[in-house]
Amino acid sequence: QMADPFLYDTGERSHYGCLGHEVQIEYLKAYVCRPSFSTDKAVIVVHDVFGWRFPDIRYIVDLIASHGYITICPDFFKGTEPWKSTDHWPDFPDWMKNHDPMKVDKEADVVLKYLKEQCGAQKIGVVGFSWGGMAVHHLMLKNPQLTAGVSLYGRIIRDSDERYSLLNPTFFIFGEKDHTISLDQIFLLEDKLKQYCKVPYKIKVYPGQVHGFAQLKPEDMKPEDKPYIEEARRDMIDWIKMFV
Repeated sequence: QMADPFLYDTGERSHYGCLGHEVQIEYLKAYVCRPSFSTDKAVIVVHDVFGWRFPDIRYIVDLIASHGYITICPDFFKGTEPWKSTDHWPDFPDWMKNHDPMKVDKEADVVLKYLKEQCGAQKIGVVGFSWGGMAVHHLMLKNPQLTAGVSLYGRIIRDSDERYSLLNPTFFIFGEKDHTISLDQIFLLEDKLKQYCKVPYKIKVYPGQVHGFAQLKPEDMKPEDKPYIEEARRDMIDWIKMFV
């Protein structure tokens, strides 16, 4: 029996009016938000288990776009049902088998091609949350076209030492009170990166924060968490600005 890893209530969410629009790219739907001026810089946002339509993720897309990036969140679930807060946790492992965050390469390529050919993007970064954080870790090992990555509380998969030879600068963000990722795992990640990683990387743990903390919209934040949420988002944007 797996505990519900989302300590914030995903059911009680304020409505969010999006700033971007939806597009069809080959077989993928995607949500895109562009900055008010033209740019050749872009960021791909990889959603969590709640999918590309979840209001919190669209808020993040709009936020990154406001910093001057063409920002896109494709449906990495390819039209299949995302996980819902009403689903039963015992079914989660089976759901995950059909939604493998390590199998995102084809979708990433489709979106990279679109950003380069249709949007004129020259430098492209990637940011992912939870399920998407795992996908970012994978992509930063496999896809040299992604000039920087930010992985937010993606569970750490330890299948081989190849998981630490990142191709480009990657920043790992964790919450101290995330009961899906132990501090031991984070320390191990740090050790292994020291050993194997040849590019800039950073790991940061935010005090008192639970899984999913960084994507809350302002009206859904608790006052005591707000400074850490805002710091994590600033850090995420700073990393992108440094390398993309």
